[in-house]
Amino acid sequence: MAKSDDTKDKLTSSERTDRKRKRFEAPVKLQRARLLDDEFLRCYLRGQKALAEQILRIIMNQSSLVITSMETQADMKRLLGARSICLDVYALDENDTRYDIEVQRAPSGANPRRARYHASVMDIENLDARQDFEELPETYTIFITESDVFGYGKARYLIERMNRTTGNPFNDGTHILYVNAQYRDDSDIGKLMHDFCCSDPDEMYFPILAERARYLKHTGKGGNEMSQWFDEMLEEERQEAREEGLNMGRAEGREEGRMIVLNAIQKVMDNLKLTVEDALDFMDIQAEDRPYYRSRF
Repeated sequence: MAKSDDTKDKLTSSERTDRKRKRFEAPVKLQRARLLDDEFLRCYLRGQKALAEQILRIIMNQSSLVITSMETQADMKRLLGARSICLDVYALDENDTRYDIEVQRAPSGANPRRARYHASVMDIENLDARQDFEELPETYTIFITESDVFGYGKARYLIERMNRTTGNPFNDGTHILYVNAQYRDDSDIGKLMHDFCCSDPDEMYFPILAERARYLKHTGKGGNEMSQWFDEMLEEERQEAREEGLNMGRAEGREEGRMIVLNAIQKVMDNLKLTVEDALDFMDIQAEDRPYYRSRF
């Protein structure tokens, strides 16, 4: 017999966490996981600056590129009421260039307007009040796509603004780079894309990448690290969802609060790959409030 909404509301936090873990483990079994799976990539690169640097050096074709800091599952705060995003990998190099690395398996995830939004969010995050616009850093939004979204068989597709009248580059410091995970040849980028699509560490070309995958997949400590990371991610999402608007959304029916809750629901759906109903369950949205939020998705 199916559980009623009242029974769902009485589930403990640990029970709901266990339900979400099972949903995660079903489609993304650890032994079948690849770097092209964002959940696996985030854990794989967590605290692994040398690995992120190796990947960026190959993608950017810059063997001397040096990363000074990096973060996985980087939360971009954004403006009140605007749609927030969580970057798979956010890195800075020694020239203060900022990199957002995203893996996109579904073609819809590689939508040009999505890339535009990611680039704009990085701009807002990197310019404080009273800073001059000239201080905006160079940014690269990098989408590693499972399919060749442009269909020309190239490894990389670099998008930059230009002056259509003069034919000259616009030079605004914003770069969008699509990397084709289907690309194969004997070059470093061809081998890297093979490794991104490979679930068996023993078949990967780059030893430094294979070693980390082997640790996570074939050792008890690695498996525990994956499990701990997912528990932490889940609890962080829960706390942020509550803090960002659940109480405000219920207080006096304020539209401002509802916008915050909508933003939190969207974030949970994006980051945990949940349906609307699962996200409403996850955030403990009350039954009387659910029709309003369902209607907005």
